[in-house]
Amino acid sequence: MKARTRTLIAAALVLGVAAGPVAAAEAAPAPSPASAGVTAPVFTTPPNAAALAKAIAGVGAGNKDATAALVRVGGTSGTWRGSAGVADVRSGRAALEGARFRAGSVTKAFTAAVVLQLAAEGKVDLDRPVQDYLPGLLPGFEPVKVRQLLNYTSGLQSADGPGDTFAAEYAHRFDLVDPRALIADAVAKGPEFRPGEKQRYSNIHYTVLGVLIEKVTGTAYEKAVGDRVIRPLGLRHTSFPSRTQNRIPGPYNHGYQAVAAADGSRSLVDVSEWNSSSNWAAGDLISTTADLERFTVALLGGKVVPRAQLEEMFTVPDVPDAASETGAHAVQTAGLKEFVLPDGTKLYGKTGSRHGYSTVIGGTRDLSRTLVYSVNSTDAKGRDMNPVAYGIIGAAFAR
Repeated sequence: MKARTRTLIAAALVLGVAAGPVAAAEAAPAPSPASAGVTAPVFTTPPNAAALAKAIAGVGAGNKDATAALVRVGGTSGTWRGSAGVADVRSGRAALEGARFRAGSVTKAFTAAVVLQLAAEGKVDLDRPVQDYLPGLLPGFEPVKVRQLLNYTSGLQSADGPGDTFAAEYAHRFDLVDPRALIADAVAKGPEFRPGEKQRYSNIHYTVLGVLIEKVTGTAYEKAVGDRVIRPLGLRHTSFPSRTQNRIPGPYNHGYQAVAAADGSRSLVDVSEWNSSSNWAAGDLISTTADLERFTVALLGGKVVPRAQLEEMFTVPDVPDAASETGAHAVQTAGLKEFVLPDGTKLYGKTGSRHGYSTVIGGTRDLSRTLVYSVNSTDAKGRDMNPVAYGIIGAAFAR
């Protein structure tokens, strides 16, 4: 999740996206929105097909920002589908529209959904300290409510990784990491702030929630999510890798990281094979755009989490963002993030990034417009938002 995403989306929508070759957009079946009292849809006209086509034009082996892009825009106002680029830069084969990819932190929406299901069933109390469920896991910490893990206000600090550079991470890409070891590393640092005081987005909150799910359900995290979300929704191409699995199962478009040499030249390093055990319940989901679109519509439509608990996914805590130097307000919710358009329209969604892959799911609460994309970014973990992704979002939500 990039800190500048909200600002960039607003800027893209203000500036607009120039029209390009026209692509087909069509009316979509009306999904059932989760919001009550909606009298008129936020979006009433079909997606801007020309702008969307232009946004992904030129993506491929020679593009400095992305080698492939898969886009699905949907909702009651209409649909648009598009793909561009290559499956791999060596052969130049066209990108596979149904390719699987690493969805990164989109995983958190699935994890949050399971925790909220457990809350609806009375098996988890969101206002109860997680220490009651997992005694001894957070020694030396004040009581941390389950809700404060969901919305990143627990005060837990991030665990250390192999390093802050791509080279360091790449050298350790096949390492097996124990989630509890990550938690122990984070806990050893002590709290950054008291629970509930600020919001600090990081993976560690959802690593703890993964352990909580296992304790409460008595089964593996992956099985719990599979039984409760993936299989009921028929997400046939969505899965979690095993701890020792480094490859993406099934057909996929290769992911690449651009690496600069001392002479200023640039080369692409294939990062498709990577062990994701360090991300686990916070970021190791593998999926397709079609599956994620189905999940997004079902989630926002109240078909995954009961509506009372679903409100947690639309509620931003009234605290400052600890990462902001200007004291900006928090924007993260339970498993999602709130984005506000220049006209005040609110979107809810989740971004995800793993080396080689950038992903987005989201849309309006009334489901008049949804967006799912996978962009094979050549700098997915960079500070700035990928320019191709920037253009897709601007085109998808422009009016």
